[in-house]
Amino acid sequence: MRRARDILVDTTATVLTVLVWAMAAGAGLDNGSLSDERFLLGSLLTLPAVLLLWWRRRWPVAVALLMLIPAAVTDMAGGAAAIAVFGVAVHRPLRVALWVAAAHFVVPIPYSVVYPDPDLNPIGANTIALMILSVAVAWGVTVRSRRELVASLRERAARAEQAAEQQAELQRGLERERIAREMHDVLAHRISLISLHAGALEIRKDLSREQVVAAGSTIRASAHQAMEELREILGVLRTSADESLRPRLDLGDLDELVQEARQAGTPVRLDNRLTSAETLPPVVNRTAFRLVQEGLTNARKHAPGAAVHLEIERTEDGDLHVWLHNPLPAQPVRPALPGSRSGLVGLAERVSLAGGRLEHGPRRTPGPAVGFHLEAWLPWPT
Repeated sequence: MRRARDILVDTTATVLTVLVWAMAAGAGLDNGSLSDERFLLGSLLTLPAVLLLWWRRRWPVAVALLMLIPAAVTDMAGGAAAIAVFGVAVHRPLRVALWVAAAHFVVPIPYSVVYPDPDLNPIGANTIALMILSVAVAWGVTVRSRRELVASLRERAARAEQAAEQQAELQRGLERERIAREMHDVLAHRISLISLHAGALEIRKDLSREQVVAAGSTIRASAHQAMEELREILGVLRTSADESLRPRLDLGDLDELVQEARQAGTPVRLDNRLTSAETLPPVVNRTAFRLVQEGLTNARKHAPGAAVHLEIERTEDGDLHVWLHNPLPAQPVRPALPGSRSGLVGLAERVSLAGGRLEHGPRRTPGPAVGFHLEAWLPWPT
């Protein structure tokens, strides 16, 4: 359907062509250059030319070429011809508009010579026609260029909006991954402790009242600590992505982490050879802590009661070396809680982002036993 603006423009063009028709006819009849027969013929040809202007957007070149018929035998269709040339310049390339304009300049020349205007000689009349056609082409090219510029700007704005939406979706995905990683790192350790003590209460029927109370106290404390850490992480993730605002969990909390593991029934032999852990880069410090936390959690889940050997030292190459090892159980153990199977994947990602490397899997220790080891080297610049 036509837009209201197009209807207004077409109506205005029709009114202008009718006015040019009336002015040319009146001037010709007044000065005697237009006979009644040529007035009737020119009017019969000009009327269809005026009506054809309503289809100039769909077929601009065809309409302009049809205008050559009345332009060859009368000057009353000059207004319609100029608007048709303007339409070609708006909707078609410049070379097409120039060819159409040249045709509209050449075709009326014989009529202007045979039936000259008493007030103008043929040269003057054709000069005016050339000026009108030049203005029509120039104006049409300007309108076309402006429309192309507006369309280009709209396309660029649409692409920019689409790119912004894609970037926002990417950021939302990265944020979801970050939240999931933080949830796993913080809650998996606490919930495994709760599950271990709850399982002991379920299986051990011979526990004394004091032991039951101690186990219940540990479960309550672990649950409370898990809720506090969860609240801190969610608060930080809602307000800022600044790593410095996250809960402080680094090697400064290593002794507390090892003590919790021992209380949960996992013997841990700690060999910490660091003397200045506080000088570690924050990312490396936090990554090392998460590595130890995940290693102790996995040992507690898959080899309950097995002794864990933990070593932390600085290598001669200037790396922070973290190594955990525990013997494998004689029979596969079904974890009390289902795992997400993403802990080691998340660790590998953390270590890679920190610029280090990670190794994990079964490894034969001195002797016939085979144990599981978790080992990482993290850069420690001087």
